[in-house]
Amino acid sequence: MAKRPLILVTNDDGINAPGLRALISVMNSIGDVVVVAPDSPQSGMGHAITIDSTLYVQQIKASKGPQKEYSCSGTPADCVKLAIREILDRKPDLCVSGINHGSNSAINVIYSGTMSAALEAGIEGIPAIGFSLLNYDWEANFDVTKKYVKKVAKNVLKEGLPNGVVLNVNIPNTSENNIKGIKICRQAKSNWVEEFDKRTSPLGKDYYWLSGKFVNLDDGEDTDEWALENNYVSVTPTQFDLTAHQHIKTLNTWDLNNTETDLE
Repeated sequence: MAKRPLILVTNDDGINAPGLRALISVMNSIGDVVVVAPDSPQSGMGHAITIDSTLYVQQIKASKGPQKEYSCSGTPADCVKLAIREILDRKPDLCVSGINHGSNSAINVIYSGTMSAALEAGIEGIPAIGFSLLNYDWEANFDVTKKYVKKVAKNVLKEGLPNGVVLNVNIPNTSENNIKGIKICRQAKSNWVEEFDKRTSPLGKDYYWLSGKFVNLDDGEDTDEWALENNYVSVTPTQFDLTAHQHIKTLNTWDLNNTETDLE
């Protein structure tokens, strides 16, 4: 009998998030599951790691199933680091992160704790996927995601991923009958136009609430945003090497090493 793959499951919405529970149930049908997830919501943490305080990990049992579960006081990236170095007895065959409550398409990947956990696994040479559903509701129905989560995960286990690449998978918030299929995409050019709601405390100190709106600046039909708007599941290969390789040649033409030249 073939050995079942070892699958590390994590997220950024916390150990009790319904999206995580949905992801665990799918992964249990594929392999042996170990869950290491934050003990509280860590959305928007990006690739933050804990360096100025202690980390705590506690084995728990949050739902039925054969999976082993650990609650961690740290960030999503911390969870992956601790899992690899302290909890698992071997490197996992796959790391999956999510299922996030809300989009991680386009520029959101920069801020995402979900995707940072996947990227951290990728840095360690582990095939990794971040999954998100475009529904921020805590009570969102994740049933529509399970078919696509399983399909992508099984393909990654079978085919592997290029070195330095992880997958960013976003699933539209619609019924399964409305989903047209899976589309391989590039990340759309976009940004957030932030606004700060300034208020004053009873003690007279100013404080701010961050808000804003997402702006898609890309009208291409090969982007994740286009796919999601047209009811496709978007799959975007994402790399953690941020070097703009195409501009190295241009920068090498600059006069940077001439000690006799000073810019005024």
